[in-house]
Amino acid sequence: MTDITVTRNDPESRYEIRSDDVLAGFAAFDLRPGSIRFLHTEIDPAFQGQGLAGKLAAEALADAAGRGEAIVPLCPYIAKYLETHEIPGAEIRWPQRPATGGSSEEDPTGRAE
Repeated sequence: MTDITVTRNDPESRYEIRSDDVLAGFAAFDLRPGSIRFLHTEIDPAFQGQGLAGKLAAEALADAAGRGEAIVPLCPYIAKYLETHEIPGAEIRWPQRPATGGSSEEDPTGRAE
């Protein structure tokens, strides 16, 4: 039986999902005071189609909520996951979409909070 684990790797700023100790994917984040900003989620092509992205999202978001960190979903996969799944105790801070015709001073990475 395959052993699937999700762990938080703070030095690398990401949650990692492993299949039998092989890195299968990750969800990169950026910590801010009181919040965690999910930036990107990626599953290695060798592990796609196994439901690992959903398991990674579920466990990473539950862990962040359990730590009392407000979740800022900048990653499209994490945002879509949050639209379709309930995370008990989670505070979600949806990023504001820039208005059309925004100024060049806006940060397109969404890193300014």
